[in-house]
Amino acid sequence: MQFNNNKLEPEDFYYSKEGYKVFTAAYHLKRGYCCKNNCRHCPYGFDPKKA
Repeated sequence: MQFNNNKLEPEDFYYSKEGYKVFTAAYHLKRGYCCKNNCRHCPYGFDPKKA
């Protein structure tokens, strides 16, 4: 599957109570790599304390 950066599916994100877009683990897996930004739902196990 090729990652399409222009189209977000409903399972790719939700809005926080503050109104911010929060990406899900499904989105990160579709993207295919860890951005090392300490994302809330990172499926890659990034820990900024160990980096």
